[in-house]
Amino acid sequence: MAIKHDSIEKNINLMAVLIVIVISIGGLIEIVPLMMGSEVNEPYEGIKPYPALRLAGRDVYVREGCYNCHSQQIRPFRSETERYGPYSVAGEFVYDRPFQFGSKRTGPDLARVGKRYSDDWHRIHLLKPQELVPDSNMPAYPWLAEAMIDPDLIQTKMRALRMLGDPYSDEEIAAAPAAVMNKTELDALIAYLQDLGTVRSAR
Repeated sequence: MAIKHDSIEKNINLMAVLIVIVISIGGLIEIVPLMMGSEVNEPYEGIKPYPALRLAGRDVYVREGCYNCHSQQIRPFRSETERYGPYSVAGEFVYDRPFQFGSKRTGPDLARVGKRYSDDWHRIHLLKPQELVPDSNMPAYPWLAEAMIDPDLIQTKMRALRMLGDPYSDEEIAAAPAAVMNKTELDALIAYLQDLGTVRSAR
């Protein structure tokens, strides 16, 4: 027996269940084909798992919530590609867990920021943003210059990522502590930013 439209509108519980069912079906139709496509699961040419220092920097980026103001996804529109560079493709984010697409641009998109500025520029910008961009509302992150990277933690994370499919070698994991030794979180974050989008940065 068909359910009348009026009875659905008057029964909030029934409506909620039906809404969840419809959204679930729509979500599966959108997501499952993407998961099966090789262009989503295969890394873009030249894309490799993050080296130890950049991986540590990415952790800082995520922890500080940089994605709340900066996206890392260039849409395939002329206005986007002329400003930021080549549009983003799925294969660039194979090793990102979680991905940092973002949805809000209080600040500019960072998908192609790698090598666009010097290390010194990034250092000043992260410690005193308004010295470089007077109108910026970006907060300063002075504590990053004091906090040190934990070598054991980054090595443990690389082992965990290898279990998830990242092709880290035994040699890369063994060398991780030395790569981040005596490095600050600021050093790591700059290393991460300087690598973003460099594989597809050519305009």
